[in-house]
Amino acid sequence: MKFARKLLLGSVATAAMLASNPALAQSNDAEMEALRAEVAALKAQLAELSAKVEKVAAAPAPAPVAVAAVEKKPAAEISWKGAPEIKGEGGWSFKPRGRIQFDVASVNPSDTIATNSLGTATRVRRAQFGFDGTIPGGFGYRFEADVASGSVDLTDMYISYKANKELTITVGQHKPFWGLEELTSDLFTSFNERAAYHGAFGFERRVGLSAAYAGKNVVLQGGIFADNAADLNGDGSNNSRSFDGRIVFMPKLGNTQLHLGASGHSRRFNDFSSTARYRARPFTRTTDTRFVDTRGFLASGEDSFGLEALVSNGRFHASAESHWLTAKRIGAFADPTFNGGYAEVGYFLTKDSLAYKGGVVDRTKPSNPLGKGGMGAWQVNARYDWIDLSDELIVGGKQQTYGLSLVWTPMEYVRFMANYGHLELTDAAVLAGGSGDYSADVFGMRAQIDF
Repeated sequence: MKFARKLLLGSVATAAMLASNPALAQSNDAEMEALRAEVAALKAQLAELSAKVEKVAAAPAPAPVAVAAVEKKPAAEISWKGAPEIKGEGGWSFKPRGRIQFDVASVNPSDTIATNSLGTATRVRRAQFGFDGTIPGGFGYRFEADVASGSVDLTDMYISYKANKELTITVGQHKPFWGLEELTSDLFTSFNERAAYHGAFGFERRVGLSAAYAGKNVVLQGGIFADNAADLNGDGSNNSRSFDGRIVFMPKLGNTQLHLGASGHSRRFNDFSSTARYRARPFTRTTDTRFVDTRGFLASGEDSFGLEALVSNGRFHASAESHWLTAKRIGAFADPTFNGGYAEVGYFLTKDSLAYKGGVVDRTKPSNPLGKGGMGAWQVNARYDWIDLSDELIVGGKQQTYGLSLVWTPMEYVRFMANYGHLELTDAAVLAGGSGDYSADVFGMRAQIDF
């Protein structure tokens, strides 16, 4: 701009100089007048052009035009939830999952027992691996198998459909709706093993079709089930069919979580000569010995129902469940009813609390995990556990357990547990010193990791 301005002023000066040159004054007057008129017109044009140049030079520079950055979205997003979770477009996702639990325990009866499976033993309690994820349209899937026994045992294997935010339909191998502790993952229980009646009454995953409604304060679950996938015959038939349902009322009252629930189950065996048997291990799975055992008897099916309750506030929680099972005997025999249950209290020594979600106990996430300047979450629990397998001429015995546990969760995917249980046995199927009435002490520890 400065250069143009100087050029214009120079041109004007040159024209003025020519106009005032004395030599030109001696030229013809008419020519002189014409030249003066041209110079005057040129000066006017140059003045106008100079004014425009000055105006343009004084105007502010225009703001740069913003060009929106175009972000290239990756084909897949990877997040971390104990393991990498891959999310694709349209609702696809995939995540590997697994858990490893190592147990060591000792069982010491008060008198001599003729069995070699007691004393101290170690066991890989669970070594489960699989994957789960979602499919566009509201579908989901899960597959998981346990290889702890040296063979491949299917655990979860199902397809689900989320009709809306509250309603989920599931088909495949999954758990019927037995109750609070059974539906709570074994990763989050307060003792190494669930209450004795879970194993005694044959609670396990089965192949079936179910629906679950989870509202703000209510959970409704129901389904029809066959046998466990490992028990299904090659021709597609099975040995049982059952109807199972559960209802839970779970209001939040201030800082207090309340849980009240009930479940009902009706199962029929397809084979006329089916044998029913109910028995329980002594507070650990490191032994195959069952102190209480009905032994086998002919039955056409079984009916059962359970009640459950939990209250949690801050560091404290208390829970209790009881389950009654009536075996439908064949012939003129009366139907026996067996009962089991537990009552528990627990307290966190650290500033943590029991996690609860959707009608079950959930994962503890330490407020100050190890590795981030904290010591993890520490919890102590006390429990009374019982199973009574004697009724209507069947004497399977009664087992009562008084238990204590210490749980350390250094971070949310790692856990260590120590359990002690004192057992009181009455009319036990396995005799000690020739008597069915005796006691036993059980001590166990577990190291666990999952992803």
